[in-house]
Amino acid sequence: MRTPRLITALALATGLAAAGALTAGPATAMAANCRVELYDIDNLNVAERDGKDELRFLVGGNLFPNGYVNMRNGDDADPADFGNPSTVVSSAGSVSFNLREVTPPAIGSGDSLGSISVSGSSVCAPLATNGVAYVEDIIDGTHETFYSYLVELRVTGL
Repeated sequence: MRTPRLITALALATGLAAAGALTAGPATAMAANCRVELYDIDNLNVAERDGKDELRFLVGGNLFPNGYVNMRNGDDADPADFGNPSTVVSSAGSVSFNLREVTPPAIGSGDSLGSISVSGSSVCAPLATNGVAYVEDIIDGTHETFYSYLVELRVTGL
């Protein structure tokens, strides 16, 4: 009878099938680039005589929004208020969102209040495709008067 050969063949086939079941699936793809977008901005303090700052962001050479956003103490602005500023950064590059104060009626590019930056190597490179990370920083100082803003960016792996 050929039973020993059949048993050996079945044992080998079962062992190979089990080994195949234990192998890991494909690794999650890591992001080569990331989309960086404004997620939130909160006015922590503004000491202007009129009680407000007129703000824009400079991102990748572009000013957001087309006009400006008035922010008073305690105000919370959303990305749409600023025209949804966003840009793309490589996993080896970096990008800055520069907060600027303008003086209406001639708004122009205004004066820099400070920047929040995203380093591609430390924030983007570790992200998987569609992975999300948040970067926040306080931009504060004195430009004519004291100001303080909490700015948060969302970074999404592409």
